[in-house]
Amino acid sequence: MIYEFFAACPKGLESLLFDELHTLGATDIRETVAGVYFHGDHRVGYRVCLWSRLANKVLLPLKTISLKGNDSLYEGAASIAWDEHIDPEGTLSVDFLGTNDQIRNTQYGAVRVKDAIVDHFRSRYQTRPSVQKQQPDLLVNARLSKGKVVISIDLAGYSLHRRGYRSQQGIAPLKENLAAAILLRAQWPAIAANGGTIIDPMCGSATLLIEAAMMVADIAPGFWRSHFGFSRWRQFQPEIWAELRQDAVARREKGIETLRELTQNTMEFRGYDNDHRVLKAAESNILNAGLEAFIRVVCKPVEALSRPTHKPLSHGLLVCNPPYGERLGEEKALQPLYQRLGELLKTEFTGWQAGIFTANSELAKKLHIRAVKKYKFYNGSLETHLFRFEITDEYFIQPKTTSPWKALDTDDGVADGAVDKTAEPAAIKQVPCYDDLSSGAQMVCNRLKKNAKQLRKWVNKQKISSYRVYDADMPEYAAAIDLYNEYVHVQEYAAPKTVDENKAAHRLDELMNAIPVAFDVLPENIFLKQRRRNKGKEQYQRLEQQQHRALIKVQEASATLLVNLWSYLDTGLFLDHRPVRRLIAQQVSGKRFLNLFCYTASASVQAALAGASASVSVDMSATYLKWAADNFQANHISETRHQLVAQDCMSWLNECRQGFDLILLDPPSFSNSKRMQDVFDVQRDHVTLVRRCMDILTPGGTLIFSNNLRSFSLEPSLENDYTICDITEQTLDPDFQRNRKIHRCYTIKHKESA
Repeated sequence: MIYEFFAACPKGLESLLFDELHTLGATDIRETVAGVYFHGDHRVGYRVCLWSRLANKVLLPLKTISLKGNDSLYEGAASIAWDEHIDPEGTLSVDFLGTNDQIRNTQYGAVRVKDAIVDHFRSRYQTRPSVQKQQPDLLVNARLSKGKVVISIDLAGYSLHRRGYRSQQGIAPLKENLAAAILLRAQWPAIAANGGTIIDPMCGSATLLIEAAMMVADIAPGFWRSHFGFSRWRQFQPEIWAELRQDAVARREKGIETLRELTQNTMEFRGYDNDHRVLKAAESNILNAGLEAFIRVVCKPVEALSRPTHKPLSHGLLVCNPPYGERLGEEKALQPLYQRLGELLKTEFTGWQAGIFTANSELAKKLHIRAVKKYKFYNGSLETHLFRFEITDEYFIQPKTTSPWKALDTDDGVADGAVDKTAEPAAIKQVPCYDDLSSGAQMVCNRLKKNAKQLRKWVNKQKISSYRVYDADMPEYAAAIDLYNEYVHVQEYAAPKTVDENKAAHRLDELMNAIPVAFDVLPENIFLKQRRRNKGKEQYQRLEQQQHRALIKVQEASATLLVNLWSYLDTGLFLDHRPVRRLIAQQVSGKRFLNLFCYTASASVQAALAGASASVSVDMSATYLKWAADNFQANHISETRHQLVAQDCMSWLNECRQGFDLILLDPPSFSNSKRMQDVFDVQRDHVTLVRRCMDILTPGGTLIFSNNLRSFSLEPSLENDYTICDITEQTLDPDFQRNRKIHRCYTIKHKESA
């Protein structure tokens, strides 16, 4: 019997899936959005479930129902001959997708379809199937679109992207079918056919490498799956399935031998990552896939990437899914990573091909290589692109160079006198001794020494090694200067338009010359972030000399915290929030702590060390959460009781059903991350955030709400419902007394517990 099937897939994969279905024996193939219709018999349907590298689901449509009245869905579903598909006493589950004015809730739609099926059997057999969420005998799929509901049998069961080999994953895993699509668009099958090598310099849990090896070894994507939806379907034909399984086993055995022969000659499967924890997940997944003899993963940062030299590797594919910026400011933080990757492609992998998968096309430009082809994909709802490169001289783009000492025009929306946290480090010039300093530089040097001396006793008492020592005390030398052990971090303030550029540059020179003399530090340990006047999105440049350094460990009370003064826009530690972290440590013993917009989770570190019974730290940035995990490791904090969650805080709060005794809410002033449903504005959105936090705050608990918007004003209606105390003054340590508008901070409690 010939059926019409529907293979669902992520948007952007339809044409690839069309070609794949043709090779699997499908006929009458027709593309649509996020899927492909095709015809075939039982064998074709089973084969697609077993062999499709791209599909999410394989559906067998039974009926299309037009919603014309309140009972039309129920009546249409009840009219289907369900006894042809499931035993009267079997088990079923219903997935319902889509809503409209008539069916406003997917759960309601699922219940109506389930009731129709149950009543169908009850009226005929005086018995009924039962609902079972996990591996039911029949999984029913109902999709509502444009006033019509298509009811289908899900022959796949759980999504086909779940191959069965991935028991562990990183913070932001790439789905297996999307990884397969990336490899196909990057020409991996053709490269592999010529004995080429594949390298992933940011391999994470090794999904791309495993999928690449499976293609070469002719391993069915569904080979390791323990369950398919059709296995308990009443029309299931086990003898056909047994033949297909036996054929897949034989093809795998032959393919493994082919793979073994290729890897003994010119083919390599290499993965690198600078996170040793995620590599453990990669090794586990590779072992589960039975590919441990062929895929090698090593802990190595991108900066150390090179072409292996143990045997000739004249051609191959470098493919990766690098970070692409989760929140405001991260794009500029990641520019050096992409720039370095582009340089390594040019110097180490000439003659190869490359596939870079990213959601940020502007970052891809920082590779300074012209793409041969650009493909649009969707990673969930997020629009992404695969850039395919041929690494040859004709495609190389010479990056523009600019003077590192040129001031930035202030027409960028940052107020005069504000620190620009989106600037990049500039070059540090060689400096003379004190006697050789200009009179202006000597004056600045004296002020820096005086400030450091005044703070010394307080610094020792607080047991801290990172603090602000200067904050535009002398207006002509407008900068904020922070000390991190023997390192100095300088943020130049934007000069007013009335100040001559040359004069501003001269004063900056004097300041930079004074710093190593004042603090007795090496010039190479000084990092300057300054604003420059350039055009468009080429606004900031970073010098290579400041990229290859290990993270710095600084002390804050009993905590060890990791900072980076050169690779990211922020250092990883907000010094002005030190008193807030101290306040948390004083209150958190034996309590459950929630850290929202946690950044690198320094507050969670202090909470854990102070005896919090448990904590949850939420941020949607994979970059910052990895940093947070490193902070946990540096302080021997177990992630069993202290959890890191990669999710948009607004979404997480809406889903949260647990209570917390102490909550830190420290949102950004503004964010337009693509992973958020809407632009976030703290002035506009803080009421919603605060009220949701108060919903999950336990009686007697405290919410600490902080933000860095200078013009922030707390919504008066909140004070009607909660007891609110402005503690901004109490959260300013001596090193921030010169900049009293650095943040606003409040404690918020339920009135009955105040």
